[in-house]
Amino acid sequence: MSSLQWWCSAQNVAWSWSWRAYPGVWLFMMVLVSLFVSLLQHSRRLGVGPAIRQRRTWAGWLGLLLVWVALDWPVGALGGGYLASLHMTQFLLLAMIAPPLILLGLPAEAMRDLAPEGALGNVLRRLTHPGMALVAFNVMMFATHLPVVSDALMPSQLGSFVVDALWLGGGLLYWWPIVGPGVPRTHFTAPLRIGYLFVTMMFMTAPGAMITFAELPLFATYELAPRIGQISALGDQRLAGLLMKIGGAVITWIGISIIFYHWQVEENRLLQRDLAKVRRVEG
Repeated sequence: MSSLQWWCSAQNVAWSWSWRAYPGVWLFMMVLVSLFVSLLQHSRRLGVGPAIRQRRTWAGWLGLLLVWVALDWPVGALGGGYLASLHMTQFLLLAMIAPPLILLGLPAEAMRDLAPEGALGNVLRRLTHPGMALVAFNVMMFATHLPVVSDALMPSQLGSFVVDALWLGGGLLYWWPIVGPGVPRTHFTAPLRIGYLFVTMMFMTAPGAMITFAELPLFATYELAPRIGQISALGDQRLAGLLMKIGGAVITWIGISIIFYHWQVEENRLLQRDLAKVRRVEG
């Protein structure tokens, strides 16, 4: 493992806990951080108050930190070619956890200013339409978890990068209709958002069950990888399937609970407003 790698991928060599540099990951993270900082600076130029910025900026930074954890050593290296369970952990971090946090941290004012009612804004609205985002994300999820696709891509650094980029990009696209800034969708009400998340949770059950209950290892990349500790290839694969099923469900139910909570708060606010109007009329 002496040669320099730019991205974490399957190398089919014995695992070592010696730290390794992955400059491609660092460059990728520098680009993401630079874009995030640019949006924050643009938001300041628009005159958005510090109190408004600080409420959500921390979520964006946390999301970017989780992306880095998922891509860099050791999680990225272990998931890239040693443990299917760590590979699934990467999927959950890149597609299900980090994207909503990053989107929460994006300043809506800057996004609206940079993507107005022109061509860029129209493209963004079409790509993040709930129907488009739902189909694109689930197709991406199924495709990247097919053994033939995973085994073809993970042994090369470019292929591994493509999988990671698809997960992160697909996750941002998927979560945008829920928490994305600058693209308001008044018709996409709270019940529809809850149904949107619930549908994906159901779709995630199929590949999760396939991976969990398979009697033989499905992924040659992880079946033939040098073993780490006492976990077998089949045991590692079953853990990966459970992470997809249970982890995906937990994340989805957290999202549903948050949407339901804000929905009830808004309904109570409207009810109190209507009651106040009635009292004023009766008074």
